[in-house]
Amino acid sequence: MGFWRRLFGGSGADDIAPQRLDYLNEALALERQGDYDAALTSYRLALRDHPTDARILQNMAIAFTKTRRIDEAIRHYRRALELDRDLAGAHYGLAFLLLKRGDPDGATQHLRAFLTHPPKGPDAQKWIEHATQALRDLGASGPTQAAAAEAP
Repeated sequence: MGFWRRLFGGSGADDIAPQRLDYLNEALALERQGDYDAALTSYRLALRDHPTDARILQNMAIAFTKTRRIDEAIRHYRRALELDRDLAGAHYGLAFLLLKRGDPDGATQHLRAFLTHPPKGPDAQKWIEHATQALRDLGASGPTQAAAAEAP
């Protein structure tokens, strides 16, 4: 419609509206293709548009982990948890990175936090079982294991 208006006498200036790209969906698509560096660029752009979105930070942490940039991954998980302290995926991911870094106390803290507010959904049980087993392996126990057993 704007084309015809411009063609037959309208200026068309009012018809041209800048379009914002959906950087988050672009990043997710790039990750699915295995292009984590490009995904990180798109996540950075998404974060620029939504600087307090903890899920973007969590997704960035996952991409940093896949590119073996562990320090950056840890930093992004921590920032996500500053924004949303109950973000289960951030607790889970951070716990296992801390285990790799030789911080069993930090890992235990985040595994417990994960199990206090476990995710819901079809794959949730396998993540809950994995976190529970990791706590057992660390020799940690507590009421969070009972909460994990009750989760769907």
